[in-house]
Amino acid sequence: MSAPTTGSVLIANVRPYGEGEPVDVLVVDGRIAEIGATGAAPDDAERIDGGGAILLPGFVDLHTHLREPGREDTETIRTGSAAAALGGYTAVFAMANTDPVADNSTITDNVWRTGRDIGLVDVHPVGAVTVGLAGKQLAEMGMMAAGAAGVRMFSDDGKCVDDPLLMRRALEYAKSLDVLVAQHAEEPRLTVGAIAHEGPTAARLGLTGWPRAAEESIVIRDALLARDAGTRVHICHASTEGTVELLRWARQQGIAISAEVTPHHLLLDDSRLATYDPVNKVNPPLRETRDTEALRQALADGVIDCVATDHAPHAAQEKACEFAQARPGMLGLQTALPIVVETMVTPGLLDWRGVARVMSERPAQIVGLTDQGRPIDVGEPGNLAIVDPDTSWVVRADHLASLSRNTPYEAMRMPATVTATVLRGVVTALGGEVLR
Repeated sequence: MSAPTTGSVLIANVRPYGEGEPVDVLVVDGRIAEIGATGAAPDDAERIDGGGAILLPGFVDLHTHLREPGREDTETIRTGSAAAALGGYTAVFAMANTDPVADNSTITDNVWRTGRDIGLVDVHPVGAVTVGLAGKQLAEMGMMAAGAAGVRMFSDDGKCVDDPLLMRRALEYAKSLDVLVAQHAEEPRLTVGAIAHEGPTAARLGLTGWPRAAEESIVIRDALLARDAGTRVHICHASTEGTVELLRWARQQGIAISAEVTPHHLLLDDSRLATYDPVNKVNPPLRETRDTEALRQALADGVIDCVATDHAPHAAQEKACEFAQARPGMLGLQTALPIVVETMVTPGLLDWRGVARVMSERPAQIVGLTDQGRPIDVGEPGNLAIVDPDTSWVVRADHLASLSRNTPYEAMRMPATVTATVLRGVVTALGGEVLR
């Protein structure tokens, strides 16, 4: 149930998936009409010169925190949508840990309508699995799925559905509704007071450790529950080497399990904590280099399905405090593609078709979107991103579209630039500016 906005645009001089010689791509009434020598375009068509850049399907983010309703001081659906469009995204899934929690159709429908009215990206609300994220009672998943928003993914992200019986019931309920449950894999009894990855760095810095087993024990438990329920489960922000091996084992058993990895877990490790800067505090925590390497390889191999930003804006005072008291989370929407280039394309782990797979096609398939993550072909929806692989840029928090400034990449030079984003034939971002 996406916004009805459609338009016409002639995208000249681009290389779909970075392959072959540049061509022109004409989008008419929201769909790709011609590829190649397009000839005459409609009089009202906007024209973009891609300059030989790469054309990809618009990106899909399964894990975004837009904070509205309740924390509009840190992000709004409008500012988060702007950040997404500038990052090449045409669809995002807004997590349920808002205030009030998105555990009913009144809230999820309002989030969807607001995103539709803004029209920069398709905003799909994620419904809570349990009432108030309290882990005690299942939310009305059926009503949210049947509402105007057509909610198709449910998660208590930020908290784990740690009760195995409740999680089993949620998976059974999800099967009957043909929707997806996404799990924040964290056994809370193993992370009491934990603020950093349990390892040599945390021990040296005097930070309470967060063991890999806290994640991995839930991953294997939920894989088994999904097996017995005969349904799917999705693992949010996989972060450990062990999780990769458990996912590989589950796939070998025929269990319907999918998983995402964040850009920051692909790029950063716990050596960043040496400065005690709370901007590096995330949930799950930054792990060791061996975990980072395993995650990269798993993404390349398809053991981990996709990249999801876990874009988590926070107010300045929530980060400008001692490490233990800081809120976990980082901005991610505008830096995701360059980090994937840095960690996956540059070392040869993925080509540009691989980037399309992990940032667009697989996330859309996981949640059953039929109008996103589609091939660049005649007749397909005109949801597209133009990427200049040769132009780098320097991250400045003050120049990002988010209301918050908690980026760990301040002053870091990023490879590759998203130069334009097109949503159903309407240009939403161009040359670093939002157009709507």
